[in-house]
Amino acid sequence: MTSLYILLGIIVFFLMALYISNTIQRKKGNTQERKTPLPSIDVRTKQEKESGCCGMHEVCEKDSLIAAFREEPEYFDDEELDRFHFRESGSYSDKEVEEFREVFYTIVDEEKPRWVRSLQLRGIAVPDQIKDEIVLVVSDLREAKMHA
Repeated sequence: MTSLYILLGIIVFFLMALYISNTIQRKKGNTQERKTPLPSIDVRTKQEKESGCCGMHEVCEKDSLIAAFREEPEYFDDEELDRFHFRESGSYSDKEVEEFREVFYTIVDEEKPRWVRSLQLRGIAVPDQIKDEIVLVVSDLREAKMHA
């Protein structure tokens, strides 16, 4: 019972301290709320910083500036993939993964990042089994484009 009184006393003390602090700040004319910026941690590699890619997406959209402003998804003769709308990325069968892989490799290289963005807009998750493969291919394309 005594520890309950102690706990209540501590809570009341902090509430009073907060009230007094706010009252003092208002008397000083400080009526704005404090805005503490969130700390930012830049985890990008030197290459990502130089290329402008944030490195935080599965596939950087830097190559497709137009896609960032699109409201409607773009189709790449892949309407059959719409049946995977809202499907979990880890729930695809091997046959379904091959469908994604076939579409990915039939798309022109410059359009591959836009295709991934289109899937995102359509609510279609890329299968876990080929995510690394897609990122690797698009990264290689981007690097080749930088050195060209």
